[in-house]
Order: sequence, then structure tokens, then C-alpha cells
Amino acid sequence: MSSIPMIEQTAGKAAARAAARRGPRARRSGSGRGDARRPGFLTYGFLVAVLLGSLFPLYWSFLVGSHDNTVLSRGIPLLPGGNFLANAAKVFDSIPFWKAMGNSLIVSCVTAASVVVFSTLAGFAFAKLRFRGSKGLLVFVIATMAVPTQLGVVPLFIVMSKLGWTGSLWAVIIPGVVTAFGVFWMTQYLRDALPDELIEAVRMDGASMIQAFWYIGFPAARPAAAMLALFTFVATWTNFFWPFIVLDPSNPTLPVALQLLQAAHFVDYSVVLAGAVLATIPLLLLFVVAGRQLVSGIMQGAVKG
Repeated sequence: MSSIPMIEQTAGKAAARAAARRGPRARRSGSGRGDARRPGFLTYGFLVAVLLGSLFPLYWSFLVGSHDNTVLSRGIPLLPGGNFLANAAKVFDSIPFWKAMGNSLIVSCVTAASVVVFSTLAGFAFAKLRFRGSKGLLVFVIATMAVPTQLGVVPLFIVMSKLGWTGSLWAVIIPGVVTAFGVFWMTQYLRDALPDELIEAVRMDGASMIQAFWYIGFPAARPAAAMLALFTFVATWTNFFWPFIVLDPSNPTLPVALQLLQAAHFVDYSVVLAGAVLATIPLLLLFVVAGRQLVSGIMQGAVKG
């Protein structure tokens, strides 16, 4: 690994040359901060409306979850009540909430990490390697996104049953370790964000393609990878269809556990929505912690596009 410092030095020089070439074009495009126009009243009004519309389902869930059925039977109040903790206690008594949350954390974290690794590897190969059939293979991967999920449920369940994984978390994790959208997203990002000259420079310096990916490709893909990880985590956390089919009720993820809560208290909507609010709290914490990475990934993807 003695060639690594030389690879990084060569990569830095190539990146500086690429930035110098892009500099005059960026200045001619007039995209400087001084040219930015301040958004008008309509723009602010539209953004506020979108924000309120996005927050309304969560507020509605908390509003209903903070009252009991006697209050709700007289109509939906406009302000939260003081019964949320009592409803939360009923949730903890009715379903294995903490076990379901632990299962959701395991499934979501492992799936998000594997999707980022495998999608970045595949995206790097499609974007920067030249091999026979690459375009056709990429088109095939993209075409799989048009196949409805329900169409593959029966054969996938048979495979999981043959492997003996039904009822375990492996049956939820393994089918989602790589996604067609992740491969497509990372391919498009690396194709624009990573100059070919940079790869050629480190290759001429003696680096293998794996070293070029690890020291050049993966750092360049970090913003897009962060956004892909967040979206995959949220999609896996809220996934109900496949875990409901393949998992046992004694070993559920959170969406499956909430469904069990609804079956046990099918008329007690305050308890059901209190459970929904509790299941949303980890996602809110995730967006608070990683929101900056998400915005950075979206903005860089928009600029590159």
C-alpha cells in the first residue's frame, strides 16, 4: 500500500486541474451568489403551504392519540389533550413494541448500508468501466423498476421458504440488499461527478481499479450515497407489505406490530395513532441528525444534472 500517498497526490492534482477547467465556465454562467434573486411572497406562501400540508398528518395522529374515545366520540378537537402517555402505555402492553423497534432498526440499518455499498460499486462499474454489454445490462436493471412488487411475491416467498428463512429477519433483509433505483442513481451521479481523467491518472500511477474506487470513487459519491441511505432507511422502516407476509407475529417489525395493535383495538383509534406517533419518532430524529447531508446530496445532484 506504499503507492496510496502517491495516488492521493495524483488525484488531488487531477481534481485541481478539473476544477480549474470548470472555473471559467462557472463564472461565465453567472451563477454567483450576487446574481441570486430573492424569492417573492408567492414563493414563501407556497413553501409554507407545503410545510403545513406535510406536517398535518403527523399533527393529526398526535391530536387523536392524545385523547381518549369518549372525547373523540363528541368530535375531533383542535388542540392536543393530555392522554398521550396513557395511550402509549396501552401500546407497550398490547404489542412487543421495543422488540419490533429493534427489528426495524436492524433491518433498516443493514439494508441501507448494503444498498449503499452494492449500488455504489455497481454505479462505479457502469459509469467508469468499459465492458461488453454494459449498456444493455444497465437498461435491464432500470427496466426491473417497472415490474410491480406484487408480481414477485410468490416466487420470492417460495425461495425464502426453501432456504428456511421465513419468519426470520433474513427474509426481509436479503431481498433488499441492492435496488435497481440505487444502481441507477449512483451510476448517473458518478458519471457526472467523477471525471474520467481522475480515474486514468490514478490508474497510470499504478493503482488497481479497486483502489481507484475506494480512494477516488467512494469519496466522490458520498453526498449521493448519504441521500440514498436515508431514502432506503425510510422506505425499509415504513415497509409493511413484505414483512407482513414473511414474518411471524411474534417477531414483527414496527409496521407489522402496529397492524397487530389495530387488530386488538380496532375501535380505539387513539391507541393506534399513539403507536403510529411513537413509530415516527426515530425517523424524525434521523432527519434532524442527517438532514444537512440529505439537502447537500439533493442540491449537488441537482447541480450536476
